[in-house]
This record gives sequence, structure tokens and C-alpha cells, in this order.
Amino acid sequence: MATVTQKQQLFGHAPSNHYLDASHGVMSWIFTLDHKRIAIMYMYGVIASLFLAGIFALVLRTELYTTKEWFLTSAQYNQMFTLHGAVMVFLFIIPSVPAIIGNFVLPMMLGAKDVAFPRLNLASLWLYWLGGIFFIVVLATTQLDTGWTFYTPYSTSKSNTNVIAATMGAFILGFSSIFTGLNFIVTINTMRPKGMTWFRMPLLLWGLYSTSIIQVLATPVLGITLLLLIVERTLKLGIFDPNYGGDPLLYQHFFWFYSHPAVYIMILPAMGVVSEMLAVHCRKEVFGYKFIAMSSVAIALIGFLVWGHHLFTSGQSDLTSLVFSAITFSVAVPSAVKVFNWLCTMYRGDINLSTPMLYVMSFIFLFGIGGLTGLWLGALSTDIPLHDTYFVVAHFHYVMVGGTMTALLGGLFHWWPKFSGRMYNEPLGKLFCFFVFVGFNLTFFPQFIMGSLGMPRRYHEYAEIYQIYHQASTWGAYTLGIGIFGAVMVLVYAWFFGRKASGNPWGAATLEWQCSSPPSFHNFEHRVIVSEPYDFASVVYDESVDGYVPVIPKRETTPNQQPATVPH
Repeated sequence: MATVTQKQQLFGHAPSNHYLDASHGVMSWIFTLDHKRIAIMYMYGVIASLFLAGIFALVLRTELYTTKEWFLTSAQYNQMFTLHGAVMVFLFIIPSVPAIIGNFVLPMMLGAKDVAFPRLNLASLWLYWLGGIFFIVVLATTQLDTGWTFYTPYSTSKSNTNVIAATMGAFILGFSSIFTGLNFIVTINTMRPKGMTWFRMPLLLWGLYSTSIIQVLATPVLGITLLLLIVERTLKLGIFDPNYGGDPLLYQHFFWFYSHPAVYIMILPAMGVVSEMLAVHCRKEVFGYKFIAMSSVAIALIGFLVWGHHLFTSGQSDLTSLVFSAITFSVAVPSAVKVFNWLCTMYRGDINLSTPMLYVMSFIFLFGIGGLTGLWLGALSTDIPLHDTYFVVAHFHYVMVGGTMTALLGGLFHWWPKFSGRMYNEPLGKLFCFFVFVGFNLTFFPQFIMGSLGMPRRYHEYAEIYQIYHQASTWGAYTLGIGIFGAVMVLVYAWFFGRKASGNPWGAATLEWQCSSPPSFHNFEHRVIVSEPYDFASVVYDESVDGYVPVIPKRETTPNQQPATVPH
């Protein structure tokens, strides 16, 4: 009979040698309460979703290489871009940075053993898997052709595809997002160590906290909306479908009340990751720390007030459109503050052009283009002709995919020594970052031109004037695919064969770099030294460990004087 300790190890409640130990089998991972293992399991699902959605995208781009129907019928094309969008948004972009980097790094940044509610964290992972299973069912049965937004009345009475399974999957994924947000809020509020005030937190924690506010407040609206859609499709009640006395615009208001704040669920954590990498690889304190921190909160709050700019062509009143247009322009201000402060941080910084830093520079460039082109879509005079064209497709991908994906890849390279205890091949990391950057711009920049010329989205047959742009986008998509696949393979190879990493190979000053690489089961085995998150004088290089170690203060004093130490 197994002892209590053996049972605890089996289900992840007691330490083994370290969290990567797989000697207790699959069950020790499935039932683990260790935030690091949960983050790694999220990573498997998120990367698999990225590859699946990427395959769909390559199929779409290959079909669009010619002006006429090639190997996909119009119905198959609708199903392909719907599944691409749904998998990319719900299974990759929204959970990616919070679920992987947030879950792994957040407790260690606080000097803590785990998140506040480890069991709730595990439940979030299980719900993510369950929601993904529903999308797999859709993929394996009657497909889905409504678009990832599930617009009514098409999704309620016209489509013959498996809408209920897909919306149920999104509904379940919403609960996963809510649980994660709630966990992060409580963890940051209650588990900060003595000496770490709000304005001594790393900027990634500000990004995750602001994101969590959106997840907790906005996601229930989407859940209720999708549930109403399922009820209407099943029972033929008049909620959104005019055939039953419903209002289709009501669905759009509900959907975008969540989905535009969800844009910031996707991008705010990425901004936090960029702030962390930028400071470390420039060896410089972040310029305007409080402005960047407060801009995250401002983006989260203002983001709830701009959903109406998705309905400029819906027939809403001119005054309503004018108000939403003005608020849309205002939300660009805190985003511009971040970009300005990042550039000022780089100015006269000791910049190390490492792989993470190249991804930071890629993020700033891509997000800058995405943000600036959003001004055209926020203005009434230009949004009307650009609405539902490829200009919108390009803008959305520059902000969401370009921003989130480059931040995620950069963050994985930055924290990979902590994830795996191994260093990766730096030249190969840089090479595939170049492929990602060039491929992404070649894919989506021509779409701005197409959209300006009037090319509508969701069409798989088009006029010859657009062919050169579609062909460039197709070549770019394959280049981008090579870059993403290559970057992931560099990390996978490093996991098994990379040279061992020290606890702090980059010389960072935040707390997660004070534990070993990879961390022990309880993260820290010694007293944690709390200092300013970007005080790089608080770490010194130690040849004996081939890495950086914290400077131990001579005596413990108040946080306003010397760095404080807190026991683990």
C-alpha cells in the first residue's frame, strides 16, 4: 500500500527532486498543484493550438494564391477561416502569455511558493483542455462556418455546422479565463513580500493585474451571450434572430462589449513582458515606471468604453458613433505612453542584441504599425470605406498576432533558462526571429494596400488587381511559418541538449532570478532579497556560478533605505 508521502508525490502535493521530475508518471502532472508544471502543460496546449491555427492559415493563403477557386470550395473556405480565427483567438492568443509566462513567473516574482489558489489554477487548466476538446469535436464533425465572432442571425438559424459545440467550447474557455484572472488578482494583492509596495512591483505584474480585471469583469458577458445564442438556436426563442422577434445588433453589442476589452487581455500581458525584457537587456531602469504602470490600468478601464466603434456601419446614431470614435482615440494615449517610455529606456542603454531583445524591437515595430493604423479605423470618415476590407485584417493581425506572438516568443527565450535550466543556441534564435519579423511584415503589410484598394475580406475569389498582393502574403505566410516552427525547435532542442544555465544568466534584478534554474519545488530555498525591480546594481556577476547573484545588504532596514530580506 502506498504511503501518504507517495500519494502526495503522485498527485503533486509533495516535492520531488524538482518540478521537471517525471518519475511519478502522467498522473503526477495531471493532478499537480505546482504552478510551474501547470504553466508547462498550458504551453503544450497553446503551442499546439498555434501550430493548428497556423496550418489553417497556410491552407487559406495557398488557396488565395490564385484569383479563382483552386482546391477549396466556398463552403470549405468559410469553414477554414472560421476555425483558424476561433482556434487562434480562443485557444492561443487570449490564454498564451497569462497562462504560460504569467503562471510560471508571477509567484516567483512575488517571492512566493505558488499562486493563492493552486486548486483553482489546476481547474483553469482542466477547463482549458475541456474547451479545446469541444473545438476538436467541431473540427472532426461538421466543421464551423460562422466566422469566429458567431454573428447572428447566421449562427442561430442559417448555418448547418456545429455552432453549439463551438460556442460551448468558447463558453467553457471563458470560465478558465475568469478563474485565472481571479487567482492572479488575489495572489498579487495578498502575497507580495514585505518591502514590495505597489510601485516596487515588476511591470509584468501590473500588466497581469490589469488583464485580470478585464477577465473577471468582461468575460461573464461573453459567457452569457454565447449561452443565449445556444438557447435561441436550440429552443427558437427570439433573442437575437429577427425571424423570432430578436435583434441581431443586440448580439453585436454584447459580443464586442467583451471582445474589445479582450483585445487588451491579449496585449496587456505582452506589454508587461516587453517591459521586463527591455529593462534587462538594456541594463537600464525603465523610463517613467509609474506612467507605464498606470497606463496598463488606464487601458484596461477605457477598453470597456470603446466597443461601439465596431458598429459604425450598423446604423447607430451619428452622435453615438462620434462619442465612440472620441473614446477610441483616447485609448491610444496610454498605449503611446508605453511606446514612448520604451524608446526612452533604450536611449543610451547598454543594449544587448540578444534574441529576447530582437523580439522586443520587433514587438515595438509591429505594435506601432498596428496602433497607428487603428487611428484610420477609429475615425468615422475612413472607417466606412475600410470596414470589412483587408485593411481591418492587417490591422488586427499587427496588433494581436504580431504583438502577442512576438512577446510570447521573446518571453519564452528570455525565461527559458528558468523554465528548463538550459541555455539555447543564440545564433539560431536570432535567425528565426529574423524569419518571423520578415515573414510577418511580408504577410500582412500588402493587405493594408489591398484593403485601401477595396479588397473585401472573407472572399476566396477576387479580381486580378489584387493577385500580386495575395501572392506576396502567401510567400510571407510560409516564411512566418518557418520562423515560428524554427524558434520552437530551438527551444525544444535546448530543453534536452542545451548547456546548463545559472540561476540568473541575464543579470536581472526581479525576484524570479534569485531561485535556481530550473526552480525547486517550492521555488526558493533561501531568504529572498527584495529590492527595486530594475536596480541592476543589486546584482553582481559571480564567476563561480557563471551568472549573477544578488548583493546581500549588510543589515535589514526599512524598504525606503536598503533592500529588505524576507524569509521563504
